[in-house]
Amino acid sequence: MEGKEEDVRLGANKFPERQPIGTSAQGGDKDYMEPPPAPLFEPSELTSWSFYRAGIAEFMATFLFLYITILTVMGVVSSKTKCSTVGIQGIAWSFGGMIFALVYCTAGISGGHINPAVTFGLLLARKLSLTRAVFYIVMQCLGAICGAAVVKGFEGTTRYELLGGGANSVNHGYTKGDGLGAEIVGTFVLVYTVFSATDAKRSARDSHVPILAPLPIGFAVFLVHLATIPITGTGINPARSLGAAIVFNKDRAWDDHWIFWVGPFIGAALAALYHQVVIRAIPFKSK
Repeated sequence: MEGKEEDVRLGANKFPERQPIGTSAQGGDKDYMEPPPAPLFEPSELTSWSFYRAGIAEFMATFLFLYITILTVMGVVSSKTKCSTVGIQGIAWSFGGMIFALVYCTAGISGGHINPAVTFGLLLARKLSLTRAVFYIVMQCLGAICGAAVVKGFEGTTRYELLGGGANSVNHGYTKGDGLGAEIVGTFVLVYTVFSATDAKRSARDSHVPILAPLPIGFAVFLVHLATIPITGTGINPARSLGAAIVFNKDRAWDDHWIFWVGPFIGAALAALYHQVVIRAIPFKSK
């Protein structure tokens, strides 16, 4: 019994009780140091295999993302009655579920961006260099184009064009301003969730955060799609919109295409500003 009591005492000292949820943020920054901002230009990255490996991971993730989601969209559109398909909820789940799975798979390699708006927001927050950001966005767009092209190959040109190719556009009954606003707010929700789920300070304080990070990000994508599919079909990802538009290549896809770049980039910038200035108050910290 004495030995057992000693084990219990040592165990209690080794694993001290955590602060209650919701109060730990008020404490100090124990065992935590603010990561230095990424340099704007980092030419040395261009000679590193990990740099190109990360780009390939972004390409493959965006390729798979478009393949699964566009096929799901077209399956719903092709049915005469939505009751016989997964419906809007199923489309939202396909987008959110794929982001969850792909962020989980690629987070340790590239950070799991899979979205130029996410990359842009992290660039503004100095989480990655301009060199890496440009490379990621190029690879994401190429992956999206290839993913949509494979779907077109499976469906056939006639059927693919008849079903709309999964291309984004502002739906009837809504103005371009409505569509732009929906894309701004939707991307803000996504990028704000990304910042919160991957915050280095939270990772140091709460060890479970890195493990759970893909879950809230995927869930945010799911919820935004539920809200905005009736308005714009939901872009919040310029690569997704570009890939579908290029492969579909009809006027309907290009008329409102600017909305699916301007809206997400504004939303990402606002989310980065809010997180850095309000949530983290980094610009106002004393030396």
